Amino acid sequence: MDDGLHHVRVAVIGSGFSGLGAGVRLRREGITDFVILERADAVGGTWRDNSYPGCACDVPSHLYSFSFAPNPDWPRAFSGQEHIRDYLERVTDTFGLRPHLRFGAEVRQARWDGNARRWRLDTAAGELTADVVVSATGPLSDPKIPDIPGIEGFPGPVFHSARWDHDADLRGKRVAMVGTGASAIQIVPSIQPEVARLTVIQRTPPWVLPRVDRPIGRVERRLHATVPGSAKARRGVLWLIREFQVGAFVKRPGLMKAAERIARAHLRRSIKDPGLRARLTPDYTIGCKRILLSNTYYPALARPNTEVVTSALTEVRGSSVVTADGTEREVDAIVFGTGFHVTDMPIGDRIIGADGRTLHEHWAGGMAALRGCTVDGFPNFLFIVGPNTGLGNSSMILMIESSLNYLAGYLRTLAGTGGAALDAKPAAVAAWNARVRRRAAGTVWNTGGCESWYLDANGRNTTAWPGTTAEFRRATRVLDPSEYEVLAAVDAVAPAVEVVS
Repeated sequence: MDDGLHHVRVAVIGSGFSGLGAGVRLRREGITDFVILERADAVGGTWRDNSYPGCACDVPSHLYSFSFAPNPDWPRAFSGQEHIRDYLERVTDTFGLRPHLRFGAEVRQARWDGNARRWRLDTAAGELTADVVVSATGPLSDPKIPDIPGIEGFPGPVFHSARWDHDADLRGKRVAMVGTGASAIQIVPSIQPEVARLTVIQRTPPWVLPRVDRPIGRVERRLHATVPGSAKARRGVLWLIREFQVGAFVKRPGLMKAAERIARAHLRRSIKDPGLRARLTPDYTIGCKRILLSNTYYPALARPNTEVVTSALTEVRGSSVVTADGTEREVDAIVFGTGFHVTDMPIGDRIIGADGRTLHEHWAGGMAALRGCTVDGFPNFLFIVGPNTGLGNSSMILMIESSLNYLAGYLRTLAGTGGAALDAKPAAVAAWNARVRRRAAGTVWNTGGCESWYLDANGRNTTAWPGTTAEFRRATRVLDPSEYEVLAAVDAVAPAVEVVS
């Protein structure tokens, strides 16, 4: 069907690790008729958007990179944002992805056209159609700022950590840092020495472990460059360590007590004031929320110009922040480190399936996808980093590569059927998610006694994978054709039939 619109075999949404990885895998599968739609003007995803002071990864560099694109030149054990973004730029060039990129092409809507058996996409750069759509937007792409009464009248800079205002000079200013999550513990020690007063507004204290970071010397880097097997072995050791830790999160939360003892000792060494130490001590099992790594966060909180407020921000009055205990503090700037839309991903309102409902409407009872990748009623639509594919303590790149394997299997299976599309069976999606829920029930995320972004509004874990990365790799290695129905091509007479394995 020729409707005059530009048509591609595959449209990928997003150009972070997931989107670029999808592009590389498509090319390796012999598919070159694809575009990568990016709303910004450069690749990088979360590592482009998060440019706040001190931004760095909390997974070792040699594990937080593609297995097919090792980087022997990581400068540190845990690399900073600028090095990871440079790495993604090199991946883009090395694997010839530039011609496929479309910048300034935010997807405003993607609608399945059942008559034409294709997706119709409306983007900021124009319209197009695609046989297959791959959502690689990631869960940490759209910042969440709480609706605080009076915030619009605040006279100074107000911004989220993922949209850092580099024109705002915080030196000598009174700054309110709202939130104490993964971004905040990097921002606080970075800005504390230069601000006049730092007010850290904490609802729930995080568990913090020491960050075992160090520079990677020239000799090590040369070894990894000249003997690739050494870098592969290093990655393997890092993977095994993290795999054991993930097993503790998932199968034996009681093992987290050892990590908790380390975290408590770290807190005691860093914070001598017993009152402050009490305010910084969590009352939930370590791992229930994301474990943070820092050697500088606690010392920054102990400095004379820092105040830790353990009462939620409820209002802004003029130039003052007001917390739930009724106290006011005058500040010159407000920085939100309040996370992202994860269980309510904004793209869900823009994807319209076969029955005319949006993905959000389809997910009224909570996010659910078959093997984290496909959703019933949304033919030829796949996620990279979909529901229940997140990790608590290992590298998301491992999960991304497993999903890319599934994407490749999906496309090969589709081509083999001769049909126009595959649609996940509702029963298959339900069975998979029932299995995930059963396994999640005993994990630290469900039993640890905290509220976190791993859980949705109904208290269900719809984000984290309740298993090891090896288990997810096995679950996505081969697509099971019996879990799908094939939709016949437009010019075919036969109705939709079940795929026979």
